[in-house]
Amino acid sequence: MHVGSNAFISFLVHACVEGHREAETRVPRCCRNLVLHPSDMLSRLVFVSASALKSSGPIGAGVVHASRCLHTSSQSLAPVPPLPEKGGKVRHGFIPEELFQLLYPKTGVTGPYMLGAGLLLYMLSKEIYVINHETFAAASIGAVIIYGVKKFGPSVAAFADKLNEEKVAKAQEVKDVAMSSLAQAIEDEKKEQWRVEGRAMLFDAKRNNVAMLLETNYRERVHMVTNEVKRRLDYQIALQDLNRRLEQEHMINWVEKSVISSITPQQEKESIAKCITDLKVLAKATQAKATA
Repeated sequence: MHVGSNAFISFLVHACVEGHREAETRVPRCCRNLVLHPSDMLSRLVFVSASALKSSGPIGAGVVHASRCLHTSSQSLAPVPPLPEKGGKVRHGFIPEELFQLLYPKTGVTGPYMLGAGLLLYMLSKEIYVINHETFAAASIGAVIIYGVKKFGPSVAAFADKLNEEKVAKAQEVKDVAMSSLAQAIEDEKKEQWRVEGRAMLFDAKRNNVAMLLETNYRERVHMVTNEVKRRLDYQIALQDLNRRLEQEHMINWVEKSVISSITPQQEKESIAKCITDLKVLAKATQAKATA
């Protein structure tokens, strides 16, 4: 820390000496006697400050570092007030109106003018400010600036206002586009939230559809199994009926063959004769009933 303070002090001394040399080269020789030499006072002040710094201890960290980090406090998070579009009222081109209003209750209307004139006379009388060739140059430059402001100020101001209005219009257009896009994004987000709310109903409907599909498949399979079982049972019934019919036919054929084989030719003739006799009797009875 001592090495850094010594380097800073030497830099200040060198800057003061160089400034004094430059001032001597710029001030005319005839006016050098009138100009005060502030280098002596500045150098004396620098040496006194250097001795004070050397006698003092090392600089604490609290002096070097800020007590709190920038842009992290609650004050930096506060809303920034909007900048005024136009400046406040001024008098004589650069003196703010607030200064006159501040001094008016105590000094009246001429107070600020007397204050400025008195301050200027005090600086001139005490030679705090010395009139030299630079003063006349500054007055000439100021007159040219005032003339330029009076002559070209309104047109330049109108041009600047036009540029400002164009910039404001572009910024407003960008803002409107951003606001519209954000509003559309908000609407889309609300729609998505509404869709999310209906997601439960959609999932319930899908679950019901899947359950109905499973139930339909189950019933189709049950119906298919029922038809298959019925078909097989019908086949078994038909097979049993076929066996029973074949057995009956076989039994009838066997009995018929047995009966036919057991009848002799004499019995056959007697049977035929008896049948003829019975037919004749039936014919006579029928004729008798018909005549009666």
